[in-house]
Amino acid sequence: MKLDRIDVKILNALQTNGRMTNVELSEMVNLSPSPCLLRVRKLEAKGYIQGYSALINIAKLGQTLTVFTEITLKNHRQLDFARFISAIEKVDQVIECHLVSGGYDYLVKFVTTGIEEYQTIMEQLLDLEIGIDKYFTYVVLKSPLIKVHVPLANLLQRPNLDGRHLVPLE
Repeated sequence: MKLDRIDVKILNALQTNGRMTNVELSEMVNLSPSPCLLRVRKLEAKGYIQGYSALINIAKLGQTLTVFTEITLKNHRQLDFARFISAIEKVDQVIECHLVSGGYDYLVKFVTTGIEEYQTIMEQLLDLEIGIDKYFTYVVLKSPLIKVHVPLANLLQRPNLDGRHLVPLE
């Protein structure tokens, strides 16, 4: 499926406000409601829209601790990566896990009730012997900027023929 400008407008609008009605969305993208709904359903079916959720202000819930952890595995076989992912998926406090290039293998984001809970989780992961060689912990002190949407229009631009300038999606 090739996205056009209207599809991108739909995706942009929904990532900003996933609760808007189809009528509101159709007005934003200059379509009548029925074709707009068909496009949304098609974007869902093709996997462009994976789901809808609420953005929760965790600071309102009480004390929390956000931690980023660099994790390096002892071995780098496919089996080692799969074993690590299988274990980390079961940890509710893990909200992101990224395989990265560079000096370590994974960057993992935890949200816990505090440093004790985080340390207990790490000790349990180490006890599982899932191949963790070393880890480095970075405690978040403050988050002055968190964006929940991605710049779709920028991501969907393509290089011009000279390779230097970006051309908007048609």
